[in-house]
Amino acid sequence: MPNMLHPFAAIVALTALTTTVLRADPAPESIDLSAFPAQSIDDVVVPVPSEVFVVLDKLGNPNWRGEMSDSLGKQTGNRAQVALLLGTVIAEGFIAVEAEDSEKVKEIGRRVLTLSKAINVEKAVLERSKSITDKAEVKQWLAVRREFDGALQDVKGAMQELGDDDLAQLVSVGGWIRGTHVLTSIVSKSYSPDSAELLHQPALLDFFSDKLSNLSSRRLSNEPLVQRIRKLLKSIRPLIGNDEGSTIPLDNVKRIHKLTGETVDAITLKGA
Repeated sequence: MPNMLHPFAAIVALTALTTTVLRADPAPESIDLSAFPAQSIDDVVVPVPSEVFVVLDKLGNPNWRGEMSDSLGKQTGNRAQVALLLGTVIAEGFIAVEAEDSEKVKEIGRRVLTLSKAINVEKAVLERSKSITDKAEVKQWLAVRREFDGALQDVKGAMQELGDDDLAQLVSVGGWIRGTHVLTSIVSKSYSPDSAELLHQPALLDFFSDKLSNLSSRRLSNEPLVQRIRKLLKSIRPLIGNDEGSTIPLDNVKRIHKLTGETVDAITLKGA
């Protein structure tokens, strides 16, 4: 499918905000969403390669430390919640890398391992978790980002081997929600129609909605968190429009930020 953004496109877009400062190339007048690599939408857990960036200098230099979450969430025995939380934590890892916060990155690496153990894929990320910690210690940020990329791929492969494709979808959705929450925060602070265009992901929202409406496990499908996220996707869908190039107003960006923030709170059990 042409011009379809990957679930972790929001995270990749976020990484673009700081790398543009280091580039000598002149910034384009608008954001070309077709620059995202064409990958199968079914590869929903594997992120777009982190070396692919969107040139977005109009937002300046975001305060990444200000975007990081104070808490990496509480886990329950509920597998749906743990999978969603794992997605949000991995997304948090990309943000911490941009903030160049070694201690936070190491904490996230350990958290990824704990959550993976809770859903029986610990072995798949054991080496990645150690590597994330080691590379963060010496501030090898590009290498750390690649390890987070690899952790996502390893989680997907392990879940497929266990026949847990539904959980893999939830990991992906959790990461997209957290990434979108941070992206809308940054866009809101330095709004322009071009930056808001990063939120124009109708095919992706439709894909997620379809997948969550047709989970093979009825028990997972009936989970309150899953039902909440289905409602979230329905609420966001009209806010981003259908036509490519159409303007997403600031009020819509703020509304998406509020909706995703409330959902992140529910996933992480903030205030519970």
